[in-house]
Amino acid sequence: MKKNVAVQQSQRILSHFPDIAYNIVAIGASAGGQKPIVQILSALPADFPAAIVVVQHMNPNYNSHLAEILSQHTVLRVKQAKSGDVVRPGTVYTYVPDRHIVVNSDGRLSLLNQQKMNFVRPSVDKLFMSVAVSYSLRAIAVILTGLGSDGALGMTAIKKYGGTTIAQDEATSKFFNMPKAAIDTGKVDLVLNPEAIAKSLISLVMMESAA
Repeated sequence: MKKNVAVQQSQRILSHFPDIAYNIVAIGASAGGQKPIVQILSALPADFPAAIVVVQHMNPNYNSHLAEILSQHTVLRVKQAKSGDVVRPGTVYTYVPDRHIVVNSDGRLSLLNQQKMNFVRPSVDKLFMSVAVSYSLRAIAVILTGLGSDGALGMTAIKKYGGTTIAQDEATSKFFNMPKAAIDTGKVDLVLNPEAIAKSLISLVMMESAA
């Protein structure tokens, strides 16, 4: 019975995605993160078939213009996340100031005004953990430049559920704290510069056959 429930849940999540190995890419960043985010997304092709959710630590008192900025640098569809959005292939969802973003088991986004995690809201850990539980083997997590250690626990969760983890290298990180904290967990599969991260995402998502 439990197996049938798990299969039904998986079918709900995957039904609107093509037959690909990975359905979602979660990207987390903090200080200095906009540049590598742009570098990565600008290198992805128009037919990139996974959904992408981006969280970056920013001042909660200011509106986010990341969606508008990214739209100028990528051929993918970009929109600021809204509660209830169903994550769709080839779409980039950006953070909302002072709200956690999570992806639920039905593939819908929720924006939460819950307690801060790692002193921040939105938290990369919060996003990564939800993606790990909801997408397991079909999830990729990318941690980019930033201060603190947010994202390290989330990367561990991604690996626990069978997903793939990528961290930005020290040479191209403005602040290596967040990538290093993730790498130090021993749960990071690849340590790459932004150009190589984009190439790896294309290879993993578009060239590997679905499990």
